[in-house]
Amino acid sequence: MKILAVDTATRSCSVAIVENSTLLAELTLANGRTHSTHLMGMVESAVKMSGLTVSDIDGFAVARGPGSFTGLRIGISAVKGFAAATGKPLVGVSTLDALAFQFPFSSYLVCPLLDARRREVYYSQYRFEDGELKKVTGERILAPGITPFGIKEKCMFVGDGALVYKKVIVDEMGGLAHFADSCQNTIRAAAVAHLALKRFCNNDTDDVAGFQPTYIRKSDAELP
Repeated sequence: MKILAVDTATRSCSVAIVENSTLLAELTLANGRTHSTHLMGMVESAVKMSGLTVSDIDGFAVARGPGSFTGLRIGISAVKGFAAATGKPLVGVSTLDALAFQFPFSSYLVCPLLDARRREVYYSQYRFEDGELKKVTGERILAPGITPFGIKEKCMFVGDGALVYKKVIVDEMGGLAHFADSCQNTIRAAAVAHLALKRFCNNDTDDVAGFQPTYIRKSDAELP
């Protein structure tokens, strides 16, 4: 199955073309520019690099959130447009799942943290069991130094939130806290595609017209 996957949930923007478990092409930008200025060009380039056309794609996958409200809308709108135009199915994937999935060889608890601004982070916790990613907690938004860092075991913190709040985490956890290399804190569209593949194979797809981002918290415009 050929999947075109997109992630625009954070400051980085990533597009990948995957056939079953084989990565054919992937482009990632992390320059912080508005994703709307380069997403479609990245999709066009990735498709061309893969040797395919959009009509060859069997399904579309997209990071559904949590993350940047504007970024999520850009990526999801684009993918919904592709799915509607081609009549192909769509699957949404948690951004936290995709980030955690990139650390399959970690023997530690894996805790992705996405900077939610206003001194908050989106987070969840994961373990790998027999090579399978297992979610330990639900997806939440919390202030660093309260609940997520009450962990009493070795933990791998990943994501832009881990970079922003590294000192807070170390002050609380000491040697139990471990951190990914800086280049590993970016969500890859290939991970989004891989996580979507099983759902595609099980015909567990999302309704294209009704598909919406997962924000977790209200936008600034909705808050008092």
